[in-house]
Amino acid sequence: MAVAIRLSRGGAKKRPYYRIVVADSRSARDGKYLEQIGTYNPMLPKDSGERVKLNEDRARHWLSVGAKPSDRVHRFLDAAGILERAPRNNPKKGEPGEAAKERAEEKAAKIAEAEEAAKAAEEEAKAAAEAPAEEAAAEEAPAEEAAAEEATEDKGE
Repeated sequence: MAVAIRLSRGGAKKRPYYRIVVADSRSARDGKYLEQIGTYNPMLPKDSGERVKLNEDRARHWLSVGAKPSDRVHRFLDAAGILERAPRNNPKKGEPGEAAKERAEEKAAKIAEAEEAAKAAEEEAKAAAEAPAEEAAAEEAPAEEAAAEEATEDKGE
């Protein structure tokens, strides 16, 4: 018979409360179990001592006769120092999906285009600011000459 140390759910709707039980792995989650070896109340704060209660002697006994803990119970046993749990590493967990990557690339391309357009507009503005100054100087010289000619013509009459 395959024996598992796992959680059996109790409590009201949206107010979970779990028993840590030793049960036949083929029995239902909340069904018949061999022995209750602790409790877990996820509604309590993580630093509370009442959150996980575990009968360590019985847990050691069931592990010695071949019981396999579930992932969550394995974490509890590791925290209690009963059973070592190897750390897991999933580097792809925080990586965005393909669609999100495409959206990020499109957004980066739009930002790059906007920066290029802003630089081009800035360069055009600089060029336009320099060109009118030269044109204004060129326009002022003939205007001054025309004014001088008119002045001489007025004196001549």
